[in-house]
Amino acid sequence: MKRWLMLALGVNAHTSVTLGLGGLPLILPEIQRHFEVSLPVAGIIANAPAIGILFALVAWGALADRHGERVVLGTGVGLAAVLFAVVAFVDRTWAVIALLALAGAAGSAALVGGGRIVLRWFEPPERGVAMGVRQVSFTLGMAIGAFVLPPVARAHGLPGVLAVCAALSLLAAVLAAIFLAEPPRTISGPGTAPAGTPYRQPALWRVHATSALHVAPQMVVSTYGVTCLVHLYGWDSVAAGQLFGVAAIGGAVVRIAAGRWSDRTGLRMRPLLLITIATLGVLVLLVTGTLTGGALGPAMLALAAVMTVAGNGLAYLAAGELAGPAWAGRVLATHNTIQNTVSLVITPLAGVLIEHAGFWAGFAGGLACALLSLPVIPWRGERSRKS
Repeated sequence: MKRWLMLALGVNAHTSVTLGLGGLPLILPEIQRHFEVSLPVAGIIANAPAIGILFALVAWGALADRHGERVVLGTGVGLAAVLFAVVAFVDRTWAVIALLALAGAAGSAALVGGGRIVLRWFEPPERGVAMGVRQVSFTLGMAIGAFVLPPVARAHGLPGVLAVCAALSLLAAVLAAIFLAEPPRTISGPGTAPAGTPYRQPALWRVHATSALHVAPQMVVSTYGVTCLVHLYGWDSVAAGQLFGVAAIGGAVVRIAAGRWSDRTGLRMRPLLLITIATLGVLVLLVTGTLTGGALGPAMLALAAVMTVAGNGLAYLAAGELAGPAWAGRVLATHNTIQNTVSLVITPLAGVLIEHAGFWAGFAGGLACALLSLPVIPWRGERSRKS
């Protein structure tokens, strides 16, 4: 049972800090109004934490490999809480972007530490479910954010939203610092990692590339989905946020189910391939719905919010298992760094596409990236990890 408590602490830390690191797009209309900026600029502000995440993840991974999750989560998430609180009192756009980037750099500790908990406390036959639960951190954080942040933004503006993010992150950091512990014994090796650097394996590079391509539709949907419902379909911003909250809960369930499926088969990449094919179908319908402006659009937006995150845990787990225990922190950090690099590029590009051609064009760009991932997924020759 103790391993599940450790996982719960990691999930709590990642969930809490996600409100500030990933939840700001849920109040994109408020950000645009508060700073009086264009949609692409508002998208950059909302995703500014990703800038810091990009530069800090590998350092946190190396620190976690050396000192463990307790130090990393307690320090990083706690510092993020302080920075969110500071941002609440700043009005200049450039300063907000800079401070949110620093908050992202600090809070990214939760992205690395939570994944290492799975690899260090759980045996391979349990890891799919455990990583699915761990990956629920993001979707749970987004679900909470969807239900909480838009009403707070309406009542108290952007400073109120940042105050909520700060308070939840601080509580999670204190819990992690007090209760996280080291595993009582050595867990069996995660997979096929060779001696020395795991990057001698082409499969690891392909796993990284697969996730990079999958981030594109995820970011377009999560960043501009609420705005699409408000501007294209005339939805109330709170109702639009609540739809994405329900979708985030659905995404959490699907991630755990995907992990269970992976554990039963002992495979990671073949289930990911099938999930990707299903996601492509949803994205085709989403593009069609938003292009025509019909009722199909909102339904497919909700379903796309579920499906575009469904396979994240499988790729993340595969990267950690290919890395081996000595390299897990650094490889998982690199995996997330690549994803965040793509996020930073995709967000403004999609915003420009949407402003000039419509929401359908942004979603079509995400569809194209998901389609390109099909030949990249290293599913052929994958060996079962069942034991």
